[in-house]
Amino acid sequence: MACLKTPAADPPDAMLGAMAAVTTMSEYEALTSGCGLLDRSERGKLALRGPDAKAFLQGQVSNDVERLSAGEGCYATFLTPKGKMLGDLRVLDAGEELLLDCERVALQALFNMIRRFSIGYDVELHKRTLECALLSLIGPGAATAAAAEALPPDEHAHALLEVGGIPARAIRTDVGIDLLCEAARAAELKAALIAAGALPVGEQSAEIIRIERGRPRYGIDLDDSVIPQEAGLNERAVSFTKGCYVGQETVARLYYRGKPNRQLRGLRASAPLASGEELRFGERTVGRVASTAVSPRLGPIALALVRREAPPGSEVTLVPSGVRATVVELPFER
Repeated sequence: MACLKTPAADPPDAMLGAMAAVTTMSEYEALTSGCGLLDRSERGKLALRGPDAKAFLQGQVSNDVERLSAGEGCYATFLTPKGKMLGDLRVLDAGEELLLDCERVALQALFNMIRRFSIGYDVELHKRTLECALLSLIGPGAATAAAAEALPPDEHAHALLEVGGIPARAIRTDVGIDLLCEAARAAELKAALIAAGALPVGEQSAEIIRIERGRPRYGIDLDDSVIPQEAGLNERAVSFTKGCYVGQETVARLYYRGKPNRQLRGLRASAPLASGEELRFGERTVGRVASTAVSPRLGPIALALVRREAPPGSEVTLVPSGVRATVVELPFER
């Protein structure tokens, strides 16, 4: 009689935790010393065509779109009339069209804004979310893996090239290179990038890098209650020399005459922090934890919009966990 194999027991939780830690560490090393590969094809993607595309978008978003030339891009927000964020987006001037991408959670609001306010403009709106894949290369080896060393160093600079024979648009980011390609060829492009030395990584590992850099993410750290200055986005996403746009009055007034009641801050602690917990400074609630991570270099960290009553250096208590954390300026390491 053939022997029956006894099913292997499930590994204990401690072993699973150790395996996860090893995986995270190897991915973190790739993201900080080599090149990590993350599929971000779920991001919302649109294109605007027509002679009025720039003029229309100029009046809707917070950054200066009309100054862009082909091969350039910018980061911007789109706002309510009261200056609250409906979302953020990247705008790329591709010559014959403007390419837009945003967090998926903000896509419908962006689509609605364009459809509603483009009446009277010679503009065509095209959906690209399902047609195009977006692969992110993160780390100092990103440009080499993408064969994009000749791309200008400015963030959002972009150009068409081929990676392993697959046409793609390479885009400079603050942490590497993004690649836009036809969705049907995404698997080929991934294989070419892996062959060039990129290591596939998980969203959790990539989020550690984002949080360390103090970059907020719409739908997690930001929502429609936030004004760009509160999130530290003025320098990156707002032009104070362009013409009028929706929400400009509030943004300009706060910039020139006021101080935000809260600002995006970092939190450092000795124990993991839980998203959603309240921050208490004395008897007062001064914020709520948003993005969290355990960084191999920095330990438990998080992002939060914190009221100015708790400036950097303050110690706050998370409720209900009771974990104590220190409020710090961003990014975590300068």
